[in-house]
Amino acid sequence: MIEPEARLEDPALLIVDMQNDFVRQGAPLEVPDARATLDVHRALITAFRECGWPVIYTKFLATPYPSLLWNWSPECRPETKCCWKGHERSYQDSNQALECSDIVTEIYPEPGDPIVEKYGYGAFHGTPLADMLHALGVRSLAVTGTVTQICVEESAREAFHHGFKTTLVEDAVSSFAPDLHAATLKNFAAKFGWVTDHKAVVELLQGGR
Repeated sequence: MIEPEARLEDPALLIVDMQNDFVRQGAPLEVPDARATLDVHRALITAFRECGWPVIYTKFLATPYPSLLWNWSPECRPETKCCWKGHERSYQDSNQALECSDIVTEIYPEPGDPIVEKYGYGAFHGTPLADMLHALGVRSLAVTGTVTQICVEESAREAFHHGFKTTLVEDAVSSFAPDLHAATLKNFAAKFGWVTDHKAVVELLQGGR
């Protein structure tokens, strides 16, 4: 059994897909509950920065050419261009058009924060994330973001298979389907890693300083 303090040994915060086309009001793939996690995200970001540990963001991008993804997320087709890099969109909670695939301003990356662009659900598949984490000396991850049962779960499972001790932060992940959200957290805690809230994560970080 791994002791609690070792679960976040040499950690990084991995923030999955907190982008305009998921978080903003009226977004094509809006997850309203994602907005409720913004304060928690800010608290986690602050804690990781104060401890000197990396904060890493991912961006889900849709291909501008037909792909299998279009079958399951038709919003990514040219009619809507959800998460098309460079495409601007107006949202109900913004007074100006925003780049639809960009990270929301409330938790925007600081200069130097790594941003991993991915053309699929998982943050590791077809990206340099694993090599980046090893280069940074990271051995464990706290994973947050949206959508719980899709990109968050896929990324966290991939992290497990890459050998990173992984914690899902239950009050910093969000979904449009409460039943799938709950099932994902339960299943992940059973076989892949840990599930805990942000306060416990912050306590572990501060205890390790």
